[in-house]
Amino acid sequence: MLRFPFVLSTAPLILLLAISPLLQAADRPNILFIFADDWGWGDLSCHGHPYVKTPNIDRLAKEGTDFHRFTVASGVCSPSRTAVLTGHFPARYNIDGHFAWVPQNQKRNMPDWLDPTAPLLPRFLQQAGYATAHFGKWHLANDMIPDSPLPGIYGYDAYGAYNCAGEQMPVHEDARNAISFIRQSHQSQKPFFINLWIHEPHTPFHTVPKYEWRFRDLESREDAIYASVLSHADDRIGEVLNTLDELELTQNTLVIFSSDNGPARSAGPAELSLSYDTATGAGWGIAASKGITGGRKGYKSALFEGGIGVPFIARWPGKIKAGAVDATSLISAVDLLPTFCELAGVALPDSYRPDGVTQAQTLLGNSAGHREQPLFWKMQSAWPIRKAQPYHWVSWAVVHEQWKLLANRDLSHLELYDIVTDPFESNELSDSRPTELAELLNLLQQWQKELPDGPTGNVFSAERETLPQPRSE
Repeated sequence: MLRFPFVLSTAPLILLLAISPLLQAADRPNILFIFADDWGWGDLSCHGHPYVKTPNIDRLAKEGTDFHRFTVASGVCSPSRTAVLTGHFPARYNIDGHFAWVPQNQKRNMPDWLDPTAPLLPRFLQQAGYATAHFGKWHLANDMIPDSPLPGIYGYDAYGAYNCAGEQMPVHEDARNAISFIRQSHQSQKPFFINLWIHEPHTPFHTVPKYEWRFRDLESREDAIYASVLSHADDRIGEVLNTLDELELTQNTLVIFSSDNGPARSAGPAELSLSYDTATGAGWGIAASKGITGGRKGYKSALFEGGIGVPFIARWPGKIKAGAVDATSLISAVDLLPTFCELAGVALPDSYRPDGVTQAQTLLGNSAGHREQPLFWKMQSAWPIRKAQPYHWVSWAVVHEQWKLLANRDLSHLELYDIVTDPFESNELSDSRPTELAELLNLLQQWQKELPDGPTGNVFSAERETLPQPRSE
């Protein structure tokens, strides 16, 4: 039994989705999706970090493929996670910031939670016979919204979570619960899909003395704190990988490690002090945020590459190339739903229109090397540019072929980059490439016309009835 209470889904299996010819049912892989929180591209020893040690994630890279051009759908948590679950750009749900208190959600024209009736990755897999579970951060609602739907409503047979309604799972029990679920699924002879959405390295930093001791020789206490929480997370990932080995499940399990956005940084000098989070408790604050981006511009909350270009390592022995690096294939978080479903042999409903495309062949080493569909981003960002946060002014972005367009909220300021030859966005090209600038701006404006004016559906807390109605513009 799981040590943390879990909820069995009560949703009837009305529709058993067909098995596609890609794989027979008996060959369907288990899927373990490890999604870190604020883990920068450079925060891995296999990516050259000077002092962080991540031997278990490094093992995934050694036994799998390291994709260098993976991008998430937002620079912050909730919209990034929305894209993973739905295969849609989060702006289609008016989710362009993190879920907070109800008054803040209302002020930002956001819902209070992700609509449970949206097309959902775990539900598609659950209806096709997978055992589904979620352990770790949720944040597709908020622990401060007690009437928000629990994670089990979204297609999970079991869960233990925080940043959601109900009891909050202690952050360090994620791997333990995942291991229990793996053992149960193996005993039941069912393929499993597990979201292991770890807390690290989000603030507060919940350090453990054993791990701080590992980095006692670092000169900076802040560096030691940051390295210790990453090391602790890496060890927990290793425990799950060892369980797959023990149960002889490694060969038929797709394991992916990634992050919801780039690393956090303080906007200015910060003193090391304790902070408190209502979902996870007390820990060290933003001064210990020492994440790095591998040279990419910007950090968390930015739509420059440092905010949305994150690690993506995939391992499936015998299927995905071992020890390989793919530095050319552009993969997006909106691609994960169609990709996982194809690899699992799940045929998606005819009515479903993802924004992403399947990258099954890309993972298997057969990339076409070209992406026809553009990628879009929307965030609520400040303008004019603030001196303390020079990369946090972008409200809109579009990537098509090798070009990336960045725009402020009213499209009065535009920047253009060739992110194939210039992934660090150091050479701004809007003056020298007016044709490409105009083409991408047109794509962005056409996409803006598709977006809703506000959230719809059963996505509002009862607390809204007690709040003053926002004034119309």
